[in-house]
Amino acid sequence: MTPTPSRQPSSPLAQLRVLVARLPLPQQRLLRAARTAIRRRFPTANELVYDYGRFVVLSYSPTARGIDAVVALAGRPDGVLLYLNQGPALPDPQGLLRGSGKATRYLPIVDGKQLAHPRVRALLTAAAQHARARLPATGKG
Repeated sequence: MTPTPSRQPSSPLAQLRVLVARLPLPQQRLLRAARTAIRRRFPTANELVYDYGRFVVLSYSPTARGIDAVVALAGRPDGVLLYLNQGPALPDPQGLLRGSGKATRYLPIVDGKQLAHPRVRALLTAAAQHARARLPATGKG
């Protein structure tokens, strides 16, 4: 008898759902809410998905290269983080951003409404302005 090959989800969205389902339920909810907010904020960005086993990263880029991303969401078993590329160059007078990397800073996401806060929206705008490549004004990522 020939073994049946495991079935891969047929669409990219179905594949993403499988990856997100690996996370604990609270992090699944946070990641989905944050993803919706980021897609709404950057509708022309390409959404790139990276599977790191225990966690998943969703990167939003004007190109097909993750290095050009404006922001990224990391869904991990211990929480959801919003990473902002060019983070050290971003104005952050309230000190919301964490980390000391040369290229990025991050913000822990604690609830789905956090990305709508004016201070966070200002950081997202600044991240888009400081990006290596500009997001297209029209189109769909």
